[in-house]
Amino acid sequence: MIFLILGAIITFVYWYSTRTFSYWRNRGVKHDPPVPGLGNNADQVFARKSMSQVIEDVYWRYPNEKVVGFYRLIRPELVIRDPDVIKSVFTSDFQYFYARSHLGCESGDQVEPLRRNMLVAEGDLWKLLRQGCSPAFTIAKLKAMFPLIVERAERLQERTLGLVESGAAIDARDLMDRFTMDFIGACGLGIDATALNDDNSPFRKLGEQIFHIGARETIIYMIKELFPGKFPFLKYFGQCEKYLLHLVREIQKMRNNTPSGRNDFVDMLLEMKRKGKIEVESMERQKPDGTPERVSMELDDMLMAANVFMFFGAGYETSANSTSFTLHALAYNPDIQKKVQQEIDMVLAKNENKLSWDAIKEMQYLEWTFKEGLRMQPPVGHIGRTCKKKYTFEELGLTIDEGVRVRISVQALHNDPLYWDKPEEFRPERFSPDEFNETRTKYIYLPFGTGPRICAGERLGIMQSLAGLAAILSRFTVEPAPNSTRKPRIDPKSNLTQGVVGGLPLIFKERKNFQTVPLLIEEFPARSL
Repeated sequence: MIFLILGAIITFVYWYSTRTFSYWRNRGVKHDPPVPGLGNNADQVFARKSMSQVIEDVYWRYPNEKVVGFYRLIRPELVIRDPDVIKSVFTSDFQYFYARSHLGCESGDQVEPLRRNMLVAEGDLWKLLRQGCSPAFTIAKLKAMFPLIVERAERLQERTLGLVESGAAIDARDLMDRFTMDFIGACGLGIDATALNDDNSPFRKLGEQIFHIGARETIIYMIKELFPGKFPFLKYFGQCEKYLLHLVREIQKMRNNTPSGRNDFVDMLLEMKRKGKIEVESMERQKPDGTPERVSMELDDMLMAANVFMFFGAGYETSANSTSFTLHALAYNPDIQKKVQQEIDMVLAKNENKLSWDAIKEMQYLEWTFKEGLRMQPPVGHIGRTCKKKYTFEELGLTIDEGVRVRISVQALHNDPLYWDKPEEFRPERFSPDEFNETRTKYIYLPFGTGPRICAGERLGIMQSLAGLAAILSRFTVEPAPNSTRKPRIDPKSNLTQGVVGGLPLIFKERKNFQTVPLLIEEFPARSL
């Protein structure tokens, strides 16, 4: 009897863990053979590769396919390789793919509170939040907060100078991590995060919690993937929720529950809360006559905490990754670094040696250099969407069902020689107006995504990053450290962004007796990275 029960259990488990594995075969979509219970995702489950690395591997294994099938545990997903198909998902047929790829296909009330933010919310909640939050990222608001960015950039210089005196290698990743966190505290929340100089800053601990994947997070991930919608009480970010809710309430008290005039992100949220209901036309509900219903939302403390979480998480890790990698690339390409510094020197000389909004906008070569860093190693290595109703890719003759996720490997697209000449070379000139064709690369170059769900904070992220790089490179030159690795290894435990193993150690040298000189106009040869 015991053997019969055991056999029945084993049979059921095997059936349950393989019952979807005919999905791509039935549709004629090429894919790797899946493993029972793990699908094609064993490398991520056992922390051998990050999710972005797994998706990138699929991209490279099928160079002649426009789409490739994939099984995340038992869930069928579709890896999209073709820019025209990507266009359909992000723009042309956005109404089918407006949802992010939620953990365990959470939706509605199942979504844990901190995930109800503009970055990952779907449908009507996303549209309401997008309308309410977008004013925080206008050019006028960015100009108003730029003095706060400059103040943090000056602190960055001071900390770097103090570290340089020891003569030891400096982890550029840790340095820019502190800068961006200090910036988020000031420009996002109106508080001093003290991250540049305080190793015990609560903000640093919060950042570690958000982006850390341990045994607890891995178990929750697997449960939600295997049994979607069955365990809503399991919270992936539960450890951050109480802290952020308390923080938001304390900041509101400090401001007497009214905007303070700092023009920061919390001021914008307080203004949304003061106005009361926000209304938009529904993306999901229709009247009997087929016209959209009107839906509304009022901001409460938990929604405020969720969007502070979004501002912190999306702005901190991505900017730290991208700026530190750009410094790393410049350390291995000293001729390009010299050219960047000459431009910075020239622009600062015209602006009384002060960083300003207008000065940063003049630093075009610095911006090309930063964009090239984003191309070679984008902080977000892949983007996911969830199909919200049955959809047919007409160009492929392929129909997928509601709930199927699609994945785009940003890392692979950014480094595919089909689209980029010698992609292994670090060459900022490829982003000059003479070379860069935005129409051609719109669905290939995706550091901030594209379409209606493009990152709302793109301009803020770029300006903050350029200010940090200008502050460093105007004062210091970077070189590889003895323990630097030319091509950093991606941390297989990376979660939302692409972290690197061992940081990015560099030698920082203070620039002595340098003079401002005109920007060199001749081309410098690109270097491999």
